Amino acid sequence: MSADNLERVESLEVQARPKNYLWYGVPIALMIGLMLILVYKYHNIFSVESIQNGLNYDFVIFLFIGIFAQLVDGTLGMGYGATSTSFLISFGVPPATSSMGVHVAEMFTTGASAISHHRFKNINKKLVLNLLIPGVAGSVLGAYLLADVVDGSVIKPYIAIYMIILALMIIRKGLRRNIQKKKTKRLGLLAGFGGFMDAVGGGGWGPIVTSTLMGRGRNARYTIGSVNTAEFAIAFASGLTFIIFNGISGWRIIAGLIIGGVIAAPLAAYLVNKIPRKPITVLVGLLLIFLSLRTLGIFDWF
Repeated sequence: MSADNLERVESLEVQARPKNYLWYGVPIALMIGLMLILVYKYHNIFSVESIQNGLNYDFVIFLFIGIFAQLVDGTLGMGYGATSTSFLISFGVPPATSSMGVHVAEMFTTGASAISHHRFKNINKKLVLNLLIPGVAGSVLGAYLLADVVDGSVIKPYIAIYMIILALMIIRKGLRRNIQKKKTKRLGLLAGFGGFMDAVGGGGWGPIVTSTLMGRGRNARYTIGSVNTAEFAIAFASGLTFIIFNGISGWRIIAGLIIGGVIAAPLAAYLVNKIPRKPITVLVGLLLIFLSLRTLGIFDWF
């Protein structure tokens, strides 16, 4: 390579670095800032005695829910909210607490997922930017309604039915064969609806947005990586809305989901193109249907 060409390549690399650092730096800075704010505001909860009392059987359950949900979401491009919310509600956690816990945890787990997907080059940056603003707007509206307007106990059965619909969408996606790529219209409307339903139901961003985009024939690897990366902004917006209007409760739930999700995020990003997707997609969908039916009072003997 000539000296001129080498200098040109190095110049392009230098110009690209700030953009790459931005994709790492923004999630890291927001997560660190959020952690410092939470520790400052709720410092009495983080005493040694409180932490020791919180490390019990329930915490271990929430930890494994976080690991499993993040592995599902990171490898399939959907299912973190649906999986974790279905498990939490089936364990008797109220809908508003479940959705709040899931979205506060997602403020950290989706950040780790975004960084991991960028590290493994799974992102279409243009797609991410197109999903951000309408997705954030929809999630803020949904989180506000659930936190300050809607009675969670009343909508609990409707959320379970909604989760069954999401599960059927997931199974349908798993059974479909390769589809010819078509142009996706009204991307902003899709993102806004996905963000709204995700906040209200505690899940739905992936099943709605990822399924639609992949149903239009988009590349699975870049669709999953991009939708998961955009989800960081959606989760951050809805999580902040829950914190502002409803405060934070259920620290064991949040801590278990965060730690489990952060542990699983890099592995899920690596496995996104390594595992047989169809059988796992169908199994996850069937699991969500079972958990939702249990929430509705069917299989309550289990």
